[in-house]
Amino acid sequence: MKTRRFSALGFLALSIGLLTYFGGRAQLWSSSGKTATSNLPSLAQAASSEAESLQGAFIRIAKQVGPSVVSISTEQIERVKQFLRGHPFFGEEPFDEFFRQFYGEIPERELRRFGLGSGVIIDERGYVLTNEHVVADAEKITVTLNDGREFEGTVKGKDTRSDLAVIKIDANKLPTAILGDSGTAQVGQWVMAIGNPLGIAEIGPAAQTFGSEPTISVGVISGVNRQLPRSPRQNRDYSDLIQTDATINPGNSGGPLVNLSGEVIGVNVAIIVGPGNAYGFAIPSNKARRVMAALVEGKKVTYGWLGIQIQDITEDVAQYYGLSEKSGVLIYEVIPESPASKAGLKDGDIIKAFDGQPVAHSRQLIDHVSQTPEGRKASVEVLREGKKQVFSVEIGQRPEEIDTAGRTGESWRGLVVGGLSQENIERFRVPAGISGVIVLDVEANSPADRAGLQPGDIINEVNRVGIESLSDYRKVIAALQGPALVRTQRGYVVIKQSE
Repeated sequence: MKTRRFSALGFLALSIGLLTYFGGRAQLWSSSGKTATSNLPSLAQAASSEAESLQGAFIRIAKQVGPSVVSISTEQIERVKQFLRGHPFFGEEPFDEFFRQFYGEIPERELRRFGLGSGVIIDERGYVLTNEHVVADAEKITVTLNDGREFEGTVKGKDTRSDLAVIKIDANKLPTAILGDSGTAQVGQWVMAIGNPLGIAEIGPAAQTFGSEPTISVGVISGVNRQLPRSPRQNRDYSDLIQTDATINPGNSGGPLVNLSGEVIGVNVAIIVGPGNAYGFAIPSNKARRVMAALVEGKKVTYGWLGIQIQDITEDVAQYYGLSEKSGVLIYEVIPESPASKAGLKDGDIIKAFDGQPVAHSRQLIDHVSQTPEGRKASVEVLREGKKQVFSVEIGQRPEEIDTAGRTGESWRGLVVGGLSQENIERFRVPAGISGVIVLDVEANSPADRAGLQPGDIINEVNRVGIESLSDYRKVIAALQGPALVRTQRGYVVIKQSE
């Protein structure tokens, strides 16, 4: 006698047939022999209803916010020397001067550089919020609306540190977006990135193919309070960012990141591409709101300043100071005549709280101080030699020439240097036991560049005067005239005075 065996596929087919026979009400036998009605159909219906609701929300938001999103195209004219063929040494000293005697001044030609970005209308009178890097150095700005109209844009105001700018176009009664509260953003929350990636919303042949409406991408908030590395050349502060897996492509910069209520909770600013993944970042709307308000009024955006160089508490530092945790910020230099210096703060103090708010790390302290108005007095709680002390500091205005992350923002003979903070030590892999200041940037064709200095060089002596800190460096170069003998870990160089 042959035994018949049902395959899994056969059993599934039989089950489907029985479900169909009972009109969708699956009669399942329980262990007691009684039948029970399955809730599988109701679960499927609920899931379908939820998906349709989410899809409806995406469509509604696209229609609601899309008209306020614009495309921004920029044009910049760059003048470069047009070297003669056959002379490969043009552009290099001392060959420039030699050939100039025979050929005269080297002719220049114009190169036009084009850029693309996005923006969002924040005021019906024609104010558009975008990134500063979208319009930086632009000589011509063209703003294209959702309906295809083009307007010439002018920069009403911009702030490099926050990477935000406001453009004004000559138009009225425009559709606007609503700025939401980015403080409510949570990991896992649905968001939509809206913009014009790759410039496909531009007017012209592309518009005939793609139309002038912006595109959207959907994802969730992957993280909050994210931070990106800072550029030595551009003093941008990419902190407290919102991270999302919603696709942000080139051309999306300046466009809005929107929640399911149709509110803008971020301004798309950057994307980092990793192996098989891309990570998008947006400036939170709460930060953008403060900056935007000042720019619309034509005011300069200012930031609070303590005047200290700081670093996070490492395991070794915590052990040395006898701390039970790594929470807090260590002061490794107090800038002379700064608000912190006048209040009595000292090198080696550990800041535990600022203005009543606990301080866990340096980024948190910088954010708190930056958002504190100039002239306001704030309490600073520190640990000094194991004892708690509280100081009252009158917050100053952050000078443009000094960077609070430990570098001089104004170059000297083409040099931009910083202190040996933990961040700089790790970044340039500085060996242990070295003192001085570190070169962060060298301007092209500057005296420092011609002397051969490079980022990562450690300057420990200038004109035979030892350099231990940024304070020493500033004192030496303040009144320096003529050629300067500079010693680095690679040897001596002479930096001539700029002509």
